[in-house]
Amino acid sequence: MWLNSLGVAFLGGVLCLDRVFLQAMISRPIVAGPVIGLVLSEPLTGLTIGAFIELLWIDRLPMGLYIPPNDSVATVLATAGAILAGRELGSISRELIALAILLFLPTAFLAQQVDIWIAKTNERLSRKAAEYAHLGDIQGLAGEHRFGLVKTFTGAFLVIIVCLVPGVMILTWAFPLLPERVLKALAYTYTFIPVLGIAVALNTIKLRGSVPLFAGIFLVAITLLKIF
Repeated sequence: MWLNSLGVAFLGGVLCLDRVFLQAMISRPIVAGPVIGLVLSEPLTGLTIGAFIELLWIDRLPMGLYIPPNDSVATVLATAGAILAGRELGSISRELIALAILLFLPTAFLAQQVDIWIAKTNERLSRKAAEYAHLGDIQGLAGEHRFGLVKTFTGAFLVIIVCLVPGVMILTWAFPLLPERVLKALAYTYTFIPVLGIAVALNTIKLRGSVPLFAGIFLVAITLLKIF
């Protein structure tokens, strides 16, 4: 599990670089989930979790000084947590997926605080980069940019590796002990999450066109396939 966790943390850190560097949308949950799932040989689980989290936070846009919760980190953790715990338990059920999402969603806010700290400390890098640019020092300018990327990668990597192993241990230990009524509640939660996500997506159609609606319909289809 440690080797898988290190690999997931490294890949998650690389995906999170897209939030500040490439911005090619590969850090979005709908992409990050299947990527992590594919690496762990469970792409459908990753796609399902990624779609759930994508819709839940599709209205949180990084505008101006606002830094949204890091849904990329939450997706990586929930996907890897559900898959790794499922291997230990023998199967990946809807209830386990719902429990993994509920367990790891708060890490989005933890990673958000790390992102805010990185953004604040990057102000010093910006000032130094401006000085290098004024002096025509290309190497110094590039070095400041690289240092900023290293901080972003390291922040995501540390949050993932610190939270993933304990999270998998909690899932593996707690899930078999859950009573029937709690498992039934988790099954309802699995069905309710996409409904809530679709409601959020419908509220953003005016802002972002038809993409949220398409994602919502796609998620409903995936959920129905998994249920029936």
